[in-house]
Amino acid sequence: MANLKIKEDYRLSNCCTPLPDDAIVGYYSHDNFIKIHKNNCVNVKNIDQERLISLIWADILCIEKGFQVTEEYESLTETDFKALLHHEYFGLDYSLMLAKKLQIPKQEGFDIHKKLRELKLIERVEPKEIQYRKGIVPNKWIKHRNHTYYDLTEKGKKYLAFYKSSSS
Repeated sequence: MANLKIKEDYRLSNCCTPLPDDAIVGYYSHDNFIKIHKNNCVNVKNIDQERLISLIWADILCIEKGFQVTEEYESLTETDFKALLHHEYFGLDYSLMLAKKLQIPKQEGFDIHKKLRELKLIERVEPKEIQYRKGIVPNKWIKHRNHTYYDLTEKGKKYLAFYKSSSS
């Protein structure tokens, strides 16, 4: 997580190494920094509880290239990001194929698409001819039929870019 950019008054603790999908708490240390720990860190139980500060990642992450980390961003799961990565690689796709590729239950594929669509990270693609799936049949086009296809929005691309930059 070396590329994770946090505000200058904060430090990630070495004892529990919190990651952006972890619930966190801050500890106002004697050296005037706020040390970030996982909520369930063993060391948090042994420190002065009055020095603890309630935090979410949006409070401590730096804003890069006009992107703002919000509670909405923090609500995304690892599987949600895998779905966004899937769309980045494959482009247009439908819920059943997403579920198959991510090896998740079919209903979960539909639920993920619904959530990402409500957050405006993907959008429904109007019926049209689309190129067949990458790596299956080259240069074959098929008519959009029987499935609802989705693709990344600009907002989805920004979320994904930020996710990739903070997890590399």
